[in-house]
Amino acid sequence: MINRQIKLEHFVNLVAIAAADGYLDAREREFLAERAEENGMRAEEFNNIIEDADKLQFVVPLNQVEREEQLNDAVFMSMVDGDISDKEYHLCISLANRLGIDQQEVEAVVANVKRIWAK
Repeated sequence: MINRQIKLEHFVNLVAIAAADGYLDAREREFLAERAEENGMRAEEFNNIIEDADKLQFVVPLNQVEREEQLNDAVFMSMVDGDISDKEYHLCISLANRLGIDQQEVEAVVANVKRIWAK
């Protein structure tokens, strides 16, 4: 049950990042749907979270591995539509701060995701 709660909180945080620019495009929805399926989330849960994307509260994970994974996923989610908007970038910086991760780590993750997208 605890593991499910951690995955749900992680997913909610991803949706909040994806919705930061005011909309969820098809690629973002597809990525979120894949993550939801990987986590065994029911379609009803997925739809309810997506519908309330603008009202979601961010939850800070308790361990460092989860924090780093959430930052990586947040940056990837921000860039899944091909670019990272200023608002998404600043949200990733804010997320990193809340997670206790410095801006240099965010820059490293952004650079890594850009390299992956370039291939």
